[in-house]
Amino acid sequence: MRVVVTGAGGFVGRSLLLRLADEGHQVVALDHIAPGAHGGDVLVGDLTDPGIIARALAGGCDAVVHLATMPGGAAEVDPIGARRINIDATIALSEAAAAAGAEPRFVFASSIAVLGSPLPPVVDDDTPLRPQLVYGAHKAMIEQWLATLSRRGAVDAVSIRLPGIVARPPGPSGMKSAFMSEVFHALRAGVPFTSPIAADATMWLMSIDTVVNAFLHALTLEAPLPDSRAITLPALQVRMDELIAAIARQTGADTSRVAYAPDRDLQAAFGAYPPLSSPTAEALGFAHDGSTAALVTSAIATIEKQESAQ
Repeated sequence: MRVVVTGAGGFVGRSLLLRLADEGHQVVALDHIAPGAHGGDVLVGDLTDPGIIARALAGGCDAVVHLATMPGGAAEVDPIGARRINIDATIALSEAAAAAGAEPRFVFASSIAVLGSPLPPVVDDDTPLRPQLVYGAHKAMIEQWLATLSRRGAVDAVSIRLPGIVARPPGPSGMKSAFMSEVFHALRAGVPFTSPIAADATMWLMSIDTVVNAFLHALTLEAPLPDSRAITLPALQVRMDELIAAIARQTGADTSRVAYAPDRDLQAAFGAYPPLSSPTAEALGFAHDGSTAALVTSAIATIEKQESAQ
């Protein structure tokens, strides 16, 4: 397939490009930063520029994977800028993709932020959307837009709601959930780490390899999709202290260097996730990492790859 990937220079984008190239797809990689060598065409520019979108789709497309976004923390600080990227540019991209291809598959990186908080005792496919963050509201709006375009036969959309992804590279990310990856780096380096959520706080997590598998699966999925075209991925529910213990077991880290200082807002937003039931995703062939130990093994392997590539 000819696949256009936005946000190609990001954490998920770089890993996805490599897998797409390995599978022989023709890739057009678009980002405001160069995504690195991967064997495809690279376009560096602002997604809000109609000219960049036109160049990316000039050769037509069989599919689009739309990863580009202004994430949670950054969107709260700059809601107007976030709207330009998360709403306006996404609508323009979807319309251009519809014009450039014959009902192309449009895979949208949505988020569990669409669910909002507080959550019910169990989250399932019928849990209503009630986002509180600007970021979550934007994702929910685009889910609706893409479902409408799909009903109109313009695109064939799949919105996959991503949980916390580990382990992202160190450094600023603009994400309020960055601590989920920072704990890996701190424990591996043997430096103190203060968790902004409680020891018994629960998160929904997925390794980058499993996330990439989900995007690849969504690209070729042929089974009947729900009318909403939105799928909550079957993530693992993991306690913070269990995550820390699993990292320590695999790295030999000293857990006594971990302290807990819960932040009320972060605890409410990222540390109170109930059990997750995702029968639709599982019936369609999506899967989680299997266990906390497997999740940590995969995340540490990702970090080691990042370090060896530097």
